[in-house]
Amino acid sequence: MSKIKLTYFDIDGGRAEPIRIAMSIGGIDFVDHRIAFSEFEQMRTSTPLNAVPTLEINGSVYTQSNAMSRYFGKQAGLYPEDSWQAFKCDEVMEALEDVLHFTVRTFGLQGEELKAARQKLADETFTKYLKFLNTRLDAAGGKYFADGRLTVADLKVFVWIRSLKSGVLDHVPPDLTDRVAPQLVQHMERVAAQPGVTAYYAGIKAS
Repeated sequence: MSKIKLTYFDIDGGRAEPIRIAMSIGGIDFVDHRIAFSEFEQMRTSTPLNAVPTLEINGSVYTQSNAMSRYFGKQAGLYPEDSWQAFKCDEVMEALEDVLHFTVRTFGLQGEELKAARQKLADETFTKYLKFLNTRLDAAGGKYFADGRLTVADLKVFVWIRSLKSGVLDHVPPDLTDRVAPQLVQHMERVAAQPGVTAYYAGIKAS
């Protein structure tokens, strides 16, 4: 049996959260290795691309969160077998990677510089991507982004919208999604109610 360790920051959300949820739904045994930001500075150069999440399988270390989501999504029945539906799933996941790249650029900023950058992020980038995702969800039938069922694309969007609504990003209004893309709020609630997702968060609280 493969020994699997997923390493990422000890936070609620981020790039590793959809992977954690997918593995939990699939009943895949793994070590959920959570690190502090201070630890990352010490281990950064030991990672393949100076970034996390990393995935260690039988002693070999791999990177790229969307690749991990696809790999474990397939094992958990959360990735489309049809190539066109898989494309739709991938498009959404890659769009979310764009969003995360833009967001990370604001980390480390302070004071008025941070406020201006985050307000621009909310008014321009986030609004554009929220509207894009809302349109894609509507085109797919309004419930899920691909294959008419829960996939890793839904998990990735769910994690982002949940984060936005939590108010964790300073100067980004928690009601932004409600105002710009209300269907995504309904989608978030739909995914949150999935038994596998509910079980994942219940397990986190219990641990």
